[in-house]
Amino acid sequence: MDVNRETDASFRPLSALPSRGARIAAYAAVVLGGLAGGLIGYGLVDVQCTGDCATPLGLGLFVGAVVTAGGTAIVSVLVLRALGEWRELQDRR
Repeated sequence: MDVNRETDASFRPLSALPSRGARIAAYAAVVLGGLAGGLIGYGLVDVQCTGDCATPLGLGLFVGAVVTAGGTAIVSVLVLRALGEWRELQDRR
């Protein structure tokens, strides 16, 4: 049985990539997580610092944004991998 894969509409090439919507949602989650972490870091330093606080406020903003964006990115990668595994299980049926 010869199957022409270019003309067969039911053929979908195997790919480990999640859907475009899932990747966009993961990217948006990382950006929002970084923004929220930056605000939290800034707020924590702002509450504790008196006097000239420009450098500590900037560091609090930067460290908070990087740490929370990194954590959100890790969770996003795990979710995208789980979506890929679920898709693989559905394809086996």
